[in-house]
Amino acid sequence: MNYGRVYLVGAGIGDANYLTQRGHEVLAGAEVLIYDALADESLLQIVSQGCLCLHVGKRGGQPSTPQDEIDRLLVAYCHQGRRVVRLKAGDPFIFGRSASELRALRAANCPVDVIPGISSALAAPLLAGIPLTDGQLSPGFAVFTGHDLKALDWPALASLPTLVFLMAGRTLGEICQALITHGKLPSTPVAMIRSGGRPQQRVWTGTLETIDRQTRGEKRSPTVIVIGEVVSLRDVFGETAMTASETGLRGKTILVTRSTGQSSGFCDRLQNHGAIPLSTPALEIVPPSSWQPLDAAIAQLEQINWLILTSSNGVEFFLDRLLELGQDLRSLAHLKIAVVGKKTAHVLKQRGLTPDFIPPNFIADSLVERFPESVGGQTILFPRVETGGRDVLVRQFREAGAKVLEAPAYESRCPEQLDPQALAALRQGTVDVVTFASSKTVRNFAQLIERAGDISLEGVAIASIGPQTSQSCEQAWGRCDIEAEEFTIEGLEQALLHWAIAQSPHA
Repeated sequence: MNYGRVYLVGAGIGDANYLTQRGHEVLAGAEVLIYDALADESLLQIVSQGCLCLHVGKRGGQPSTPQDEIDRLLVAYCHQGRRVVRLKAGDPFIFGRSASELRALRAANCPVDVIPGISSALAAPLLAGIPLTDGQLSPGFAVFTGHDLKALDWPALASLPTLVFLMAGRTLGEICQALITHGKLPSTPVAMIRSGGRPQQRVWTGTLETIDRQTRGEKRSPTVIVIGEVVSLRDVFGETAMTASETGLRGKTILVTRSTGQSSGFCDRLQNHGAIPLSTPALEIVPPSSWQPLDAAIAQLEQINWLILTSSNGVEFFLDRLLELGQDLRSLAHLKIAVVGKKTAHVLKQRGLTPDFIPPNFIADSLVERFPESVGGQTILFPRVETGGRDVLVRQFREAGAKVLEAPAYESRCPEQLDPQALAALRQGTVDVVTFASSKTVRNFAQLIERAGDISLEGVAIASIGPQTSQSCEQAWGRCDIEAEEFTIEGLEQALLHWAIAQSPHA
């Protein structure tokens, strides 16, 4: 049989920045992805659109996929000749249940590779400023889980200089008491690190005697617990207090309402500043209800003087339709192209075309007044959104004497509902900012939260890409707290950073 291949990949601590290069390569080429609950959702964006993604994560106290079922899935998809990635939190060979999967795969003659990941046992203490070894305080360390405490040799553990416990949030108190009972000093330093290496990382420090009481009522998963004198070195190795300009958007939960195909880049930029981005598309981009108007316009391209493109969606749908009709970029050689926005220009260049004109302030309303030549007598093709677009641009061109051919190239509609993760964050009051890149996303988002019910934006900052979008925010909620000075996604990113500095107690 022509079997496929299975890769057991360590996802590391959950942040794509800490995924190994080999892990990234294999993930990008996956045909089937079988992944853990602790693998960060952003890692799913690395796989191709055609990849089959199966969630088999294990969470304490919640229903989970049985291990024998995971083994069966790996074998079954490999026997179909598929390239299968089993994405596991941390490192596959550190508390990863890999032995069962490897035995099943090898028994079924499935080719398998194992790709290491950075275990949270190593990364979380490092990123919290705690060295696990030290020339004077700790010649070594040991790592355990908190699942089966009765199986551990507590006298031996109490004699070790440094201990690391994973999956021990529920049993922290028992662990501390057992160590004290078997001779560890109650004053031994302890650190509990939650979400190590993520923007929402939090570190508590105390002693064997105090740490359980200090963290009672706190969420203790996912956590790494470090016990030993090395915890006291955090004052030396740990981060000093930083200003907002240095921490950026660290720990801020930011809701991104752009369409699915456009949100990932912005989310990545926010995450690079330490934010926790949540994508909940308030737009779905689909073909127009009919191609006939655009097809008719493309049929008379030789009569067009200027092509006006005001969005990356307009670029993609127009050029895709041009190619589908059997033409190519040579059909546009005689005309000039004007675009609105850096992103639109960038997408156009990616498709092999360079715009002849971009208005300096990136808004469509200034296109006519800044146009590089008289528009009187010109024939202009404007592929645009089918409904909901602003008509001021067309009116201005026609008032200036141009003949404008409007043709719907795509439609943007309101999704059925908010993303479940974003909806939960809104209801729990954990969202700090919601961002809007168009008036239509404002209107759709207002409709979606009204449909969801019991959601308040009180205490949530509202951020807009520019004046027209800000006006829509004012109409919907009576305010707009953040507005980009440059009306681009990059400008919105900078506006959020300036807002974070203003919110900082150091400002």
